Amino acid sequence: METWWLALTFRLGYNTSLVTLGTMLLGAGAGMIGSFILLRKRSLVSDAISHATLPGLALAFIVVGLIQGDGRWLPALLVGAAGSAAFGLWAVQRISERTRLGEDAAIGAVLSTFFAFGVVLITVIQAMPVSGQAGLTGYLVGATAGMVAAEAQLIALCALGVLLAVLVWRRSFLMVCFDAEFARTQGLHTGRVDLAMLALLMVVVVIGLKVTGLILIVALTIIPPVTARFWTDRPLHMVILAALLGILAGYLGVTLSSVTEGLPTGPLIVLSAFGLFFVSFLFSPRRGVLASLLAHQRFRRRVHLRQGLLAVARDEPIFDNLTLRILQRRGYLRRDGVPTAPGRAAARDAEHEERLWALYRECQPEDALQQEHSGLTPIASVLSPDAIMTLEAQLPPNGKQEARR
Repeated sequence: METWWLALTFRLGYNTSLVTLGTMLLGAGAGMIGSFILLRKRSLVSDAISHATLPGLALAFIVVGLIQGDGRWLPALLVGAAGSAAFGLWAVQRISERTRLGEDAAIGAVLSTFFAFGVVLITVIQAMPVSGQAGLTGYLVGATAGMVAAEAQLIALCALGVLLAVLVWRRSFLMVCFDAEFARTQGLHTGRVDLAMLALLMVVVVIGLKVTGLILIVALTIIPPVTARFWTDRPLHMVILAALLGILAGYLGVTLSSVTEGLPTGPLIVLSAFGLFFVSFLFSPRRGVLASLLAHQRFRRRVHLRQGLLAVARDEPIFDNLTLRILQRRGYLRRDGVPTAPGRAAARDAEHEERLWALYRECQPEDALQQEHSGLTPIASVLSPDAIMTLEAQLPPNGKQEARR
């Protein structure tokens, strides 16, 4: 725990602190651009891009290895991965545009083909007379712990650049995500905006290879935005929250990996992101499982209360145990089943509202269909005071209305 505390407070060493900051910036950029990709409903594209980086990464390693004897030169590897990812993205778009295949089928074809070609190239690399072959596998699952300061600085600078680009273009991205036709009428070139969005996604995937690896970097672009969606309905708030969740996932993952030597940093980052997702999934006040269960229970009690009050007003017997318990807990019913004075008053009010609503449906059937009044909320919160006064004036005596039915 002492080691973890030193890592959490950035006192474990220069390189560890630099890697932590770089990963946090990467998490912020991945969360922000991933939010727009999620809103654009193209989350699987990040999976295709990540797997398409492998052939370019291997080819760059081969070229650099043949030139200088060691293929582990990060700038060249990132350029190769970016070129391969760009070609894979272009292939997905061309296949989906020029054929009858959907984008999901194109992604599956490109993903499997590029990844298979990359695996073949890695096998070739293992037989080459160059050094550094073992380090290449770090780009598959991530090798943050073995990152040197120069690599961490490069990743931090690239992540910061992505973050600034997303901040500058966020409004254009949102317009295209929600209404591309309206964005086009406002003078935006939607094709270029989409291309910029995917280009930033590609940059995040490429610079994240050293942190989480090409297999797990997809999670960093999907899980934080999905987690943020549990907490807000506003797009910009979602983008900001996804960035913060990405920062927190990177911070927790890198620092946790420092507790014990040999712990994989990339998987811990993804597991931290999933932990945040799981907590949100359970406890989010809007869409969490616990909130949904509580809302269902509240709705159920309101239904039973309403039906019980109507039964009291109409002198009908009540047989449901839950209805009886609710009425007794509210003080509307005695233990022997006899309604109390407050219970009869509440029953008269419930019956009166039901009659008002029945009259409204009869007089204004089209408007009534558009209302969400189900008898579970006071009618005054659904209709205006003038409308209620008009209904009160037209409301016949109870006996006459029953005869009309």
